[in-house]
Amino acid sequence: MADTRLPSAFAEFEPFAEKWCLATEPERWATRLSTAMPEIREFYDAFTPRFEEAIDYCDKFPLDDIPEDALNLLHLVYSMIMVSMAVEVFGTQKPADSADAVMHRVSAPVP
Repeated sequence: MADTRLPSAFAEFEPFAEKWCLATEPERWATRLSTAMPEIREFYDAFTPRFEEAIDYCDKFPLDDIPEDALNLLHLVYSMIMVSMAVEVFGTQKPADSADAVMHRVSAPVP
């Protein structure tokens, strides 16, 4: 299928790919802040059981030569890390008492 983003072994996460396969931390942060908690929770609950498996899959490839579908899966892993704090720690998208919390990076890990 032409519009698949993820490896076939992780096809059940395609419904989350368009929203959560984000290449940069600022994109992931902005998406977390602008997404309702029930939707964040849906992604979290779906991906959690296979999170370690997704990491193991991505670890099979060198970072400087990772296939596009595996890179998208890695971006999904990064998004899972971002939303896990909202679910496991804060219970909301934005940390309480954080005023105008923003993240500014002058560089970011690649990929």
